[in-house]
Amino acid sequence: MGIGSRGLAALRDPIGHRDRVEVWVPYGEQLDALGALPGSAHVSVWDGRGSTPGDPAQVEVWVPPFSSGLDVVAQLRDLTGLRLLQLMSAGADVWIDHVPAGATLCDARGVHTGSTSEWVVTAILASVREFPWFTLAQAAHRWEHADSDTLAGKRVLIIGAGDIGEAVCRRLEPFGVNLVRVARRRKDGVYPVTDLPWLLPDADVVVLQVPLTAATRGMVDSRFLARMRDGALLVNGARGPVVDTAALLAELRSRRLRAALDVTDPEPLPADHPLWDAPGLLLTPHVAGSVHGMLAPAYQLVGDQLRRYAAGEPLRNVVAEGY
Repeated sequence: MGIGSRGLAALRDPIGHRDRVEVWVPYGEQLDALGALPGSAHVSVWDGRGSTPGDPAQVEVWVPPFSSGLDVVAQLRDLTGLRLLQLMSAGADVWIDHVPAGATLCDARGVHTGSTSEWVVTAILASVREFPWFTLAQAAHRWEHADSDTLAGKRVLIIGAGDIGEAVCRRLEPFGVNLVRVARRRKDGVYPVTDLPWLLPDADVVVLQVPLTAATRGMVDSRFLARMRDGALLVNGARGPVVDTAALLAELRSRRLRAALDVTDPEPLPADHPLWDAPGLLLTPHVAGSVHGMLAPAYQLVGDQLRRYAAGEPLRNVVAEGY
């Protein structure tokens, strides 16, 4: 989504030249991380629920909280003067279809790159070295020696060669793996997604780091999984609906494939869902980006965006084509 008519007007009418611009942010902690703001920017705290700190129709810039659901998205109906919707997450899929005409949607690409790529590498190493099995043995007070695999020499297929995908590659290179990058379109050193049918059978590890769009929803279906080699590991640090849950569950139950998931479909995963007991699965509850201190870099991005908005400069991370 690009800058609409009112969004362009905002950039031609820098907020530094106006008396007051309403900016709502979700958290009262670490507001100092916003840095020096234009004098016209009036910042209020609102978490997207309950009573508002003022008239929603007067808000020009809104920063909703992390991991907002449709209940928070629904508040957009009252923000009729919105010109900039700045997310604190890298994924924009919940918001894309609801942004008011004339408003610009920007994501938080870069804020969670380090933490999410760390999760991917951790999940791969833990799965390859059988840490879930050893953890269960520890809980049962069993000293059971067993051999595990090694990551060295493995072929790792990174589907989604964007900011996080490239960070995963940089962190995996010292382990002596063979990296294969895939993106929407072919470019130097990167295969197009249309080449997946012949790339999948050679991969030992398949990492999903794509945004959730109409093109990627259900991308990992039974046919995709059937092309993966026996014993391969699927790692999803992207969004749950990218993977067909029933198809993955069938492969896990057959013990032909293994998986490491930080996201699921549905999410949160119900307590009685069969994924909990699926063999060969390492599961975490959407925590890849949830690390101590993550609010500060998010607010630093917000502050930078506000200064750009005030000066009429191009905004960072404008979402287009679902990215």
